[in-house]
Amino acid sequence: MLVGGGIWLLVLVAVAMLLWLALRPREGGRDSQARELLDARYARGEIGRDEYLEKRKDIAG
Repeated sequence: MLVGGGIWLLVLVAVAMLLWLALRPREGGRDSQARELLDARYARGEIGRDEYLEKRKDIAG
């Protein structure tokens, strides 16, 4: 009985760890890619300074 409960506890801990790894914010993730695209659009002159600063603030959260 105790062994079965221990196995279930290990399974629950493993699932929790996998969820944590999958959902945690990653450095160089989506925000970084969005910022690079925004920087490129600004550099090409596709958007103005005001729009650039507004979108940059939106990306930062």
